Amino acid sequence: MKAIKYTGLLLFLIGLAIFTGTIFTGSFSLTQTELDNYIQEKGYKSEILKTELKNAVVTNKSLNIFEFSSRVRSAFETSNNFYDALIAKYDAEKNWDKKGEQYQYKVYGKPHTLSYNLAKKAGKGYVRDNAGLMWFLTFGLGIIGALLFILPNVILLGKPGIKNNGIYLNSATNRGAIAWLVLVYLVTFYLVLYFMADYAVNWTYILDPISKALNGGEASQWFVYGFLYCVIMLTMGVRMYIKYRHNKYQIVRTTSVLFFQIVFAFLIPEIMTSLNMPGYDFKNAFPLDYDFFFDWNIENLTNSGGIGIFILVWGIVLTLVIVPVMVYFFGKRWYCSWVCGCGGLAETLGDPYRQHSNKSLNAWKLERWLIHSVLVFSLVMTIVTLYCYFSGAESLIGIKSQWIKDTYSFLIGAWFAGVIGTGFYPIFGNRVWCRFGCPLAAYLGLVQRFKSRFRITTNGGQCISCGNCSTYCEQGIDVRSYAQKGENIVRASCVGCGICSAVCPRGVLKLENGPETGRINPTDVLLGNDVDLMQLVNKK
Repeated sequence: MKAIKYTGLLLFLIGLAIFTGTIFTGSFSLTQTELDNYIQEKGYKSEILKTELKNAVVTNKSLNIFEFSSRVRSAFETSNNFYDALIAKYDAEKNWDKKGEQYQYKVYGKPHTLSYNLAKKAGKGYVRDNAGLMWFLTFGLGIIGALLFILPNVILLGKPGIKNNGIYLNSATNRGAIAWLVLVYLVTFYLVLYFMADYAVNWTYILDPISKALNGGEASQWFVYGFLYCVIMLTMGVRMYIKYRHNKYQIVRTTSVLFFQIVFAFLIPEIMTSLNMPGYDFKNAFPLDYDFFFDWNIENLTNSGGIGIFILVWGIVLTLVIVPVMVYFFGKRWYCSWVCGCGGLAETLGDPYRQHSNKSLNAWKLERWLIHSVLVFSLVMTIVTLYCYFSGAESLIGIKSQWIKDTYSFLIGAWFAGVIGTGFYPIFGNRVWCRFGCPLAAYLGLVQRFKSRFRITTNGGQCISCGNCSTYCEQGIDVRSYAQKGENIVRASCVGCGICSAVCPRGVLKLENGPETGRINPTDVLLGNDVDLMQLVNKK
């Protein structure tokens, strides 16, 4: 069995190496006709830009993606700088008409995004010409290798039950060299995905056939991310089924997050796009879906007919009605552990790292300040955005709409949720984003803490203080301290993953939805002589 595992690991690493190596393959250039068609398609009017792009990409030289990207970005920068100088000149001369004319020649957008759009048309080589074979050599080998590494655990782990032996003796799961290598790779992947999409254009060629089959168009970097997201969750979901096969709650919960990610977050939006509808994830609630109230999204929905209006109404109802009502009856676990894609990735890919969550008091204080600050940030951004949209103003009390949207998207949407939230799994645990940054988790947590039927009940008389529950709590809750006292666990941060109950050897912990009366019981100490147990039982 170990030979099978090592073979699987080797195949996985080969697939990963080929996937990563495709970035450096292929050549990028355009003919003059292809460039002219692209410029006409985009409506670029600048003659400076046309000349610069011609010099940059119409060449017989074999350019790799890095050289191509550098040339294209330089061309756009040169053109924009030329017209910026003219704008400054006419502004100094107070020649407002001439100044206004120059703006039509400028091209707006992120440099690497502009480069990506051109690179998508300019790419040539083995990867683009052999997408099916490359899919097998990358995704295929990765999936087969991962499954060969995971499936032998059915036998190697022995009978169903708690299996966490040696987790702190493994370099991959105890912040060793392997964990740091994983962190570096994940962080680099997210940096490329969010900020240097043109470098990943070969990845999109691999998935172009699948994208065309689903939505009728070529794959973007976001299609690659969505597809990869689903593949990773499915593969690591198999690991969850094997590891927690003794616990029905974990089996059902894992199945639920896989279903909602694959069907609601990936397939339905892609199919909607193929039908000329707005691609929308119907489970993605505001403020996690932070750009739902951005002006471009509102206009897109209102211009899409009945389906767009339905999505707009659904998003508002989901946020203001469905979310708090569901939290009242079932706690935030209904979303964070059963529906959310971020939570789904954390519970599958991130499960080996859940023991790294910081349980200190300082971490708890930081958590409360940080996550609620992000919630306030998102609400202020939305208020400013909506005010400016309906009033036509550019700012509210000095806060510019575009500035605050760009700032939130960069700091929270990209860096916190992506680069840090996922990239730092191997060192800080699998719920860094959910615990410290997710504004929806903060909203759900406030409802759960003060107006919900959910709690984790404890049987203090059975607790042997082994500490498994606290060790594997991904939200950094010291569960053992509650269990030792027989105190119900009612915390805003608890996502109800149920792992604390799954790893408890004595059945001390139980996830329950009951009446609010008696839900918070910090004075009921069931171990000690300061409470009359019979009187307490009769009272309850």
